[in-house]
Amino acid sequence: MRLRKYTLLYSMVFVLLLFLAACGGTANSGNGSNGYTTPQSNAVTPTPTTGGDGYGYGNGSGGNSGGTSGVVIKTASATIESKAATILTDAKGMTLYYFTPDTASKVACTGGCAQSWPPLLYSGSDTPQASSKLSGQLATLDANGGKQVVYNGHPLYTYSGDSAGGQTNGQGIGGKWFVATIDLGQNKA
Repeated sequence: MRLRKYTLLYSMVFVLLLFLAACGGTANSGNGSNGYTTPQSNAVTPTPTTGGDGYGYGNGSGGNSGGTSGVVIKTASATIESKAATILTDAKGMTLYYFTPDTASKVACTGGCAQSWPPLLYSGSDTPQASSKLSGQLATLDANGGKQVVYNGHPLYTYSGDSAGGQTNGQGIGGKWFVATIDLGQNKA
């Protein structure tokens, strides 16, 4: 009986830790506690671009802000859930994600959530730019203490669980976090 009691207690603590790790531990993060899936490790190959080191890394200032050139978005080739895709990365090659509860005019991931999912902020006064032609529109939204970069109406974030460029560990977390691809927000015919 006592062993069963401790097993239940440990199970509850484990579930709580998973919830806190996925959303930074705040109730107002908008990430809910149900529907968590195990992130899949997906292979990513950076696409060579001009500038930086030729593999999509560089041309940015520190943190998650764009450099003075205005280039804050790059692209890379990746396999996401067994499908080849061209994904968006920040200037350092870190995979970019979107959060389904966000809208084009309001972010739902703030506070502790934004610590686990750092927003891609832009420090320039003009429109953020990509290193290669994108089929969608880049813009900014005043959110998370700065100008958060938005692609086709989706505010963009990196994931604290990705420790190096090319990782996509945030894909599918909570059923609400997904890798941003170049066709994000576009209707496919």
